[in-house]
Amino acid sequence: MTAYQDTFEHLRDELRRLDLLIALRLETAALQNEAFPHSQVDRTVYITRQEVDRLLADGFDTGINSGTAANLVALKLLSAEIEDRVQDSARGGVEPPLVALGRLFGLSPTELGAVLVCLAPELRRKYDRLYAYLQDDITRRRPSVDLVLELLCTSERERWIASSVFLADAPLMRYGILRTVDDPQSPSGSSGLARFLVLDPRIRQYLLGSGEPDTRLVGHLGVHEPSDPIEHEADPELADRLLRLTAHHLGPGRPPLVCHLYGPDDDGQLDLLRFTSGRLGLPLVSADARTLVGPDGAALLRLTFREGLLRGAGVHLGHVDVLLGEENRTLLAALSDTVADFGLPVFLTGSSPWTAGTTELPVHSIDVPLPDLPRSTALWRDILGTHTEQGADWAAELAGRYRLPAARIRAAVRLADNRRLMEPVPRQLSLADLTAACRSESQHTLGLAATKVRTRCGWDDLVLPADRVTQLREICDQVRHRQLVLHTWGFGARLGHGTGLSVLFSGPPGTGKTMAAEVLAHELDVDLYKIDLSGVVSKYIGETEKNLARIFAEASSGNAILFFDEADALFGKRTEVSDAHDRYANIETSYLLQRIEEYEGVVVLATNLRQNIDEAFTRRIRFVVEFPFPEADDRRRIWQTLFPPGAPLSADVDLARLAREFAVTGANIKNIVLQAAFLAAADGTDIGRPHILRGTRREFEKIGKLWAETG
Repeated sequence: MTAYQDTFEHLRDELRRLDLLIALRLETAALQNEAFPHSQVDRTVYITRQEVDRLLADGFDTGINSGTAANLVALKLLSAEIEDRVQDSARGGVEPPLVALGRLFGLSPTELGAVLVCLAPELRRKYDRLYAYLQDDITRRRPSVDLVLELLCTSERERWIASSVFLADAPLMRYGILRTVDDPQSPSGSSGLARFLVLDPRIRQYLLGSGEPDTRLVGHLGVHEPSDPIEHEADPELADRLLRLTAHHLGPGRPPLVCHLYGPDDDGQLDLLRFTSGRLGLPLVSADARTLVGPDGAALLRLTFREGLLRGAGVHLGHVDVLLGEENRTLLAALSDTVADFGLPVFLTGSSPWTAGTTELPVHSIDVPLPDLPRSTALWRDILGTHTEQGADWAAELAGRYRLPAARIRAAVRLADNRRLMEPVPRQLSLADLTAACRSESQHTLGLAATKVRTRCGWDDLVLPADRVTQLREICDQVRHRQLVLHTWGFGARLGHGTGLSVLFSGPPGTGKTMAAEVLAHELDVDLYKIDLSGVVSKYIGETEKNLARIFAEASSGNAILFFDEADALFGKRTEVSDAHDRYANIETSYLLQRIEEYEGVVVLATNLRQNIDEAFTRRIRFVVEFPFPEADDRRRIWQTLFPPGAPLSADVDLARLAREFAVTGANIKNIVLQAAFLAAADGTDIGRPHILRGTRREFEKIGKLWAETG
């Protein structure tokens, strides 16, 4: 015997064996085609026994219809030959796909025989006519459950026992290898035995040696082979831990691994997994859990895992945070069942820690943080080395300002270089190019709960008492020198948690709290995001924490300033714990404080009424800046600031007098000035005192303040 050279050689022998089974069926079955041959001639289309004999003779050197005994001997000899050649192939490290299919899904010889019977018409059209002849009906060209049992079993008892292989929870149906369909020619429906069997298209391609993934997974699945190139720049210690963990669980008799990597760097997590699987020679199929959300999610999930099993691969599901929501608990349960059913190594990635107690799935979680300062500096230095001679000088500053993973550092450098190359005048790459590109790479997707604020205001626009401005400048200094103090000087290791820079802005509405946040962002050259707490706080227990985790994870890459307006909605006086909702409300507040303290950017909490903020929370805030109601002199400065140099201001406008007459906030003055400008434009004149008075009256009416006529 010799080993099979390819799957086609093996399938040719398997089809010869099927032909012998069909010949034996013809010898032992009483078919209407043969019992009443003359009645068949009356049909418009019919199949003769002579045609059947001719079809069966194809591929055999001697007559296949030489009798039952001879066919039984031929079947036995051919089966032994196939078995010996399969074993020779195995010794050479080759496994025919049909044999591999049986091993992967634990199929019995009867189940493999059923697969072959269903595959045959896909390979040779003669089986359409042979099956129709065997079923006494020219319209029944597909193999039925009854036909498969008749071909593979030698007695009625054996057929009854073997019929269990077509139950819904048996491997053939559970793994979608075969499916049953009713006979469309039977108006009253098909019995269990009369149902047709159809081979799954992906299984057919697999048996023919194709490596193309299931077409139903197009746009959903990515395949990563161990030989695929990968730029791995993760923490070496973390990579080694994951490698040892995965290798342990791949050992014989070990439980399957379900590993969850979480953190803000999606690309870095996948690169780490690809590096690990590549070192172990393990292919990886990768899908986005967000594409599973929908009515077909559970089916797509099983197809993904089946693809992994066919390839001998691990399964990666990205963005699994969506599965932890209350609305997707059914899909999460389906994931748990699928993991247990297939037994493959599973890798989950997301931004948030795995929520304990949500499923029976045994998950091992690993935190994958962004690169720390020394590693980030090294990454910047290495990546910039091929683009500029000043990379070593800029690396530390860029690493301190932007917490980007390696893939996004590379992307930022490419973006900066491309923008420079498109300019009309050639020049060298600059630090300003890189900082602009970094901000583009740090564009956050914080969802509907956050709004990016355009920072146009500078120090000159801010009208506050001198000591308050000094406080704001100290906040900027702490951000600029954070890396030096906490990391280089070592204060971060001494302090542990609570190194985040949190600020509370307190004061009446319109006194400049939002503008002050804009000034900080403009001065530090970072993005500012205003967080709507009503969009963060969820009625579902545990959902608020997930929303907050996503916000902080997304914002961390660029050290954006997070501005929580009306913070007393979440940081108000803690209630007595009278029920579960009170308890979880306090938990949510504590969780937000924890994330604020861990966040390496600036978090600004704004409140109109500081007395509503729990003192226990205020003690954990690094800076408290009071925004007082503006005095007359401050109001005059606001009036002056808000009138642009090009505005046509009439001589009758006395800004000092306006400041004394109208005790309003900066926000009110802004509205008044804008209203007066439009009134003057409509009149076609300069902006005069009458316009300002009319604008003031409209503002007073809006805020419910008593208006008294004045000249």
